[in-house]
Amino acid sequence: MIWMQRTLAGEVTAEGVGLHSGAPAKMTLAPAGPNTGIVFRVPGPDGEIVLPARVENALPAEDLVRATTLAADGIKIHTVEHVLAALAGLGVTNCEIRLEGGEPPVPACGSALSYVEMIDEAGILDQGLPALYYKINRPMRWRDGEVELLAEPDDHFRITFHIDYDDPAIGVQEASFEIRPGLFRREIAPARTFALMGDVDRLQEMGLALGGSLENALVFDDGKLAGGQTLRFPDECVRHKILDLLGDLTLLGMPIQGHIRASLSGHAPNVEFTRLLAKSERRMPRMYPPRDPQHWDIVSIMDTMPHRYPFLLIDRIIDLEPGKRVVGIKNVTINEPFFEGHFPGHPIMPAVLIIEAMAQTGGVLLLSAVDDVRGRLVYFSGIDEARFRRPVVPGDQLRFELELIKIRGPLCRMKGIAWVGDEKVAEANLMSNVVDT
Repeated sequence: MIWMQRTLAGEVTAEGVGLHSGAPAKMTLAPAGPNTGIVFRVPGPDGEIVLPARVENALPAEDLVRATTLAADGIKIHTVEHVLAALAGLGVTNCEIRLEGGEPPVPACGSALSYVEMIDEAGILDQGLPALYYKINRPMRWRDGEVELLAEPDDHFRITFHIDYDDPAIGVQEASFEIRPGLFRREIAPARTFALMGDVDRLQEMGLALGGSLENALVFDDGKLAGGQTLRFPDECVRHKILDLLGDLTLLGMPIQGHIRASLSGHAPNVEFTRLLAKSERRMPRMYPPRDPQHWDIVSIMDTMPHRYPFLLIDRIIDLEPGKRVVGIKNVTINEPFFEGHFPGHPIMPAVLIIEAMAQTGGVLLLSAVDDVRGRLVYFSGIDEARFRRPVVPGDQLRFELELIKIRGPLCRMKGIAWVGDEKVAEANLMSNVVDT
């Protein structure tokens, strides 16, 4: 599975009050470059402070009360989980959050839906690079009394949550969702924050929930919803717990491939569990970090393409403009298996394999736009106007430049040119289509 780096296409701003502080707050979501991650920019005593949304910047568990707080250089940012969940749920990996007031403005709807609408208004831009991701290879568990969080291997990113409240209007609830943008927007983002009436007074005595109201939070009072409120989902409370957990897991700094199970958890356990995952980053499915984070390395290519030895014929993608063009590299060495017979004593790369490598480069362009590449293949369906202008021999580095000419549904047409240095060695028009296997 491959995750692409995505940012916002423009800026969008919201104003209001903080959920816990009750103070005026202003937040702008803005585009960020590749490999930036999600970062907060806030005013500090000596100028702007940049605070990455990473778990190492989260307050320790004993200091977290009903929200997740980031801190560094003498400043604190409260209640970051909902906006982080909205970004992660929609697949945004790079974003600058400019914040005034120390806390994101609480949405009038009391859920992450307003943040989702902000992101939709700004638009999402595919940045043409794969994102590092965290793959759960073996189970990991965090437990404190009855509270438990577990990470298990899975082909997707899924969260399952179990809650059990004494208030009969909540009771026992459990839900499980695969985290995908469309499903997140419909099924998770609208779920509102909630509290028990007995907790509200206590929180306000602690200086918290000062911006909360019946308009932006569900309040349960002795088996009933206060103020004539109605539920959006019968299990809205556990869905909001999934929303909170997704926001806290976003502090890992990368998408997750795996199944996260939680029982009776809150922000403090969520953050401690995320710390546990962060300590195990070395178990990501990479033997090494990308040497050049502006390129696709071979691991990212193999995450996208099904080809393997001896038929994976590209080594690196050095440029990709989603929906437009791609540039790939093939290093040709004497160890290529086809040189044994083509030709003994006079090694020349077969012209048909030059075209195959060109087509594989174009396949990366097509499959990079697919949300889930598993079970998807690019079928090579036609070649027009192929020309071969000079032999390719061991020691050459092939550079394939392909431009998307036309696309209609799963069918596409691309113009490809193969270069060695500044010399054109081959060209062709290729027809392909993406199919389900």
